[in-house]
Amino acid sequence: METEYQLLSGKSHKHEAVRIAMEQLGGYATLGQLYKQALEVPGATWGTQTPFASMRRIVQQKSEYFFKIRPGLWGLTTRKDDILRQLNLGEHATLEQKRDFDHYYYQGLLVETGKLKAYPSYVPPQDRGKPFLGGSLGDTISLENLPPFTYERLVRRASTIDVIWMNERGFPLAFFEVEHSTDIQNSLLKFVEFQDFYVRFYIVAAGARETELKSKLTQTAFQPIKDRVQFLSYDKASNLYEKELEVAQIREETGL
Repeated sequence: METEYQLLSGKSHKHEAVRIAMEQLGGYATLGQLYKQALEVPGATWGTQTPFASMRRIVQQKSEYFFKIRPGLWGLTTRKDDILRQLNLGEHATLEQKRDFDHYYYQGLLVETGKLKAYPSYVPPQDRGKPFLGGSLGDTISLENLPPFTYERLVRRASTIDVIWMNERGFPLAFFEVEHSTDIQNSLLKFVEFQDFYVRFYIVAAGARETELKSKLTQTAFQPIKDRVQFLSYDKASNLYEKELEVAQIREETGL
């Protein structure tokens, strides 16, 4: 690795700095992970006030070096087969394995976004041991237990929701249900139980499922929440994470 660092010395090989950073992170990373790591590569000269945007362009445009695993998640092209096999996304992975990866990846991404916005975040205990970018979902959360914000029965029900952002007063701010292939109706039934709370409801899924959500919301049972449930596509969830990260970095640099 020292030899690679020497190649960067005094030069502005931005894509090389990104490649080295990704190697250090195990061959794949979110843009957030990559941003922090690439700035520490010795000899890398960015020559710009927007290094995050530069890194995003590099991974998007340099396909000979980087490939897109999922929205917001990139890997080294030279290690593509090994990375996909490691993540259970290769050609021999089952549909269930791929589904599980997507579910836990977007759960983790939503938790990370909540942290950037300074919202205490929660995921159910049964999900905390699931993998998320070299660690587990349990490594990302700031809340082990939900505060007793209402009746015990409803707190128990809330504890099954995929991701919860809480506000500074200990009340739920947003509920997220990640629906890769399961029935959206089950999530809506959970949301209905919290119609009396000032909480935002989100279904997170592939863009193709938005029509399905709209159809479900026409059912009489969901009329109390039909105008409160929002659809958040995987792409938008990733974009939200990246934008919040960019804002957080600007605040850190400027002290604002």
